Amino acid sequence: MIPRKLLRLIAVGLLAALPAYLAPVSLAQVRTLPAAAKRGEIRHVQDMLVEIDGKRMLLAPGAQIRNAANLIIVPTALPPGAHVKYLVDAQGMVSRVWILTRQEAAQPDPTN
Repeated sequence: MIPRKLLRLIAVGLLAALPAYLAPVSLAQVRTLPAAAKRGEIRHVQDMLVEIDGKRMLLAPGAQIRNAANLIIVPTALPPGAHVKYLVDAQGMVSRVWILTRQEAAQPDPTN
């Protein structure tokens, strides 16, 4: 027979570990892309130069590129031909890029 003290200790340990198992579920995020973001197909050319829909554009200093998991990636990690939404700053440089998931790519753009 297992002593009660040991059973309590096991129960407390299991309850303490429960948040670790639930953390991935609670950390899942739904991202909202800006309505002003344009849709395109991107590929990295070199350094801070990308090509979106056949047009070469510079990435702005501090530009953020987020993959489908919403993690920031470096320009060289861009998958060629990735479907994206992007924002351009006042100087015409690409400031933000979001690589679209299949679900996001299938959704129509909002109309204003």
